[in-house]
Order: sequence, then structure tokens, then C-alpha cells
Amino acid sequence: MDGPARLFHTLMFNPSKEQVRAFFTDAWRKRREGGVLTPLETMAADLIERHPEYHADLQDPDAAERDYTVEAGRTNPFLHLSMHLAIQEQLSIDHPPGIRAAWNALLRSHDEHEAAHVIMEALGEVVWEAQRLGKPLDNERYLDLIRRHATHDR
Repeated sequence: MDGPARLFHTLMFNPSKEQVRAFFTDAWRKRREGGVLTPLETMAADLIERHPEYHADLQDPDAAERDYTVEAGRTNPFLHLSMHLAIQEQLSIDHPPGIRAAWNALLRSHDEHEAAHVIMEALGEVVWEAQRLGKPLDNERYLDLIRRHATHDR
């Protein structure tokens, strides 16, 4: 892979923490200043608008350097927003297969943002399990967690 292709691949599929944070802060800055955004930046800025609790962090240059630890009692806004984007991508391509149907079941009892947070919780759980066990992500468990939540909330 040549330089530009390697850079594109890194930015799209394996961004560093700094690249992720710069992406969100730049998208938010462009939105606030009325700049031109790419489609992905528009998605990110729309998500940021739905999370006013993160606005100050995304406007603070030091926030991009900050560690957001569980012990500090603060949610990492960059991780949270990244998970939202990942879920939107999963829904757009229905991968893992069945996630769109599970989403639609959630929408019977949740608004879109609440439903995304239910999926986010399930995603966080299966990612944590996969990392802890050193195994691939269990898509069936992921979908089952979402489906169970949709069924129990009705």
C-alpha cells in the first residue's frame, strides 16, 4: 500500500485516539462556525447536538488530551460518540445480520436515541467479554442482548 492509501486505511479503519478526537472536535467546530462538513462529519455533528453534556468538552482544546476514567465518574465523550457512529454503520448495512430487525423491535418502545443507547450497552458488554476472554465478538450474544431488552421493555 502506498502512502495515501495507507493513510486512508488508517484513518478509516484504525484511527488513533488523537485522530478520533480531532475528527469529533473538528466536526463540532465546523458545525458551530457554519462550515462545510463531509457526510460523516454531519453525522457526527448531529450526534453531538443530541449530547449537550459533551459540548463543553468538544470546545475545550485540553479535552482532546484528557483521560476519561471510570474513577473520575465521567463518560468519555469521544468513545460514546464513536459507539453511536459504529451503531449507525451497523444499522445501515444490517451487520451483524439481524441488527436492523432488533433495532426496529426496540423502536416500538424507545425513541431512536434511547434505542441507540440500549444497543450501545449491549455492544459494550460483548466487546468487554471478547477482550476479557481473548475471543472474537459474539454477534449472536450481541443480538440476543438487544432482543431481550426490546422484549422486556414492552
